Amino acid sequence: MARRVALVNNKGGVGKTTTTVRLAEALAKAGHRVLVVDMDPQGNASRRLGWAYDEEGQTPTVSEALQQDRSGSVGRVIQQIGWEAEYASRIVLAPARLELENRMAEAGVVGAWRRLVKGLEGADDHVDYTLIDCPPSLFHLTQLALAAADLVVIVTEPEYDSVEAAIRVRDFIAERATELANPGLEIAGIIVNGMQNLASHADQLTSIRATFGGLVWDPVVRHRSLIVDADGDEVPLTEIRGEKANEIRASYELLAQTVVKRVR
Repeated sequence: MARRVALVNNKGGVGKTTTTVRLAEALAKAGHRVLVVDMDPQGNASRRLGWAYDEEGQTPTVSEALQQDRSGSVGRVIQQIGWEAEYASRIVLAPARLELENRMAEAGVVGAWRRLVKGLEGADDHVDYTLIDCPPSLFHLTQLALAAADLVVIVTEPEYDSVEAAIRVRDFIAERATELANPGLEIAGIIVNGMQNLASHADQLTSIRATFGGLVWDPVVRHRSLIVDADGDEVPLTEIRGEKANEIRASYELLAQTVVKRVR
C-alpha cells in the first residue's frame, strides 16, 4: 500500500506544485512507483506532467472520482503521464481541471470530507508513494487531502507571508487533524524553495529553521530559471540543459532520498 503525502501551503506561488512534480520524477528515477493526485483546480501538476484534457473523450478526472463518492473511484481516473523519459512509466496521474472547483460546493454534505479517503481505497495499492498536490488553501479540497494523507510536507519560500502561511498549516494540523478523523497525521518535513542570494531570504531561512527545527529538509532549493522553463515546457528535468542543470536535478534527488527515509 502506498504511503500518502500531502504537499501543502496556505499561500500560492511558493513552488508547491513544482516540488510535487519534481519529487515524483526523482522518486521514479530511483525506481519507485508514484501516483500524483492533483487536488488543485488549476491543474498545473497535471499539465506539467504532460497531461491534457480530451474534450471529445471527456477524460475523467479527480472531480468525477470525488463526485462518485465510491470506494476505489480514484482508480478509475488514473492515467499515464505524457513524458517520454524511461522512468515516466513509473509515474501515474489522477488529473485535475477547473471543474474540480465544483466539489467545493459539497463541503457541507455529510461525510464529503472523506471522499478522497474512500476514493483511494485500493486505488494506490500498486504504487509506493502517493503525492497529493493541494490548492493554496486550508478549505475543503485541502481537507480532503489531509484526511487521506499519512504525512504532510509543507513547501514554502523564504518570504515572510509564505512562512506565516506555513505556520498556519502547522497549527491547522495540530488543531484539526482529529476532526478529520486522522489524529495521527504528522508533518514529515519542510521544503524551502526559491532561495536567492538576498539578505531578506537569509533572514527568513534562519527564521524557518528556528520555527520548525529539524523538520526543515536539506538541500534548500535555489531559484533557477531552468526550473521555471522545465515547468513551462512540460518536460522532465533530464531534458534541461544549462550550467545549473546538474545542481537542480541533484537537489530534488536528495530531497527524494529524504522522502524515502522520513516517509515510512
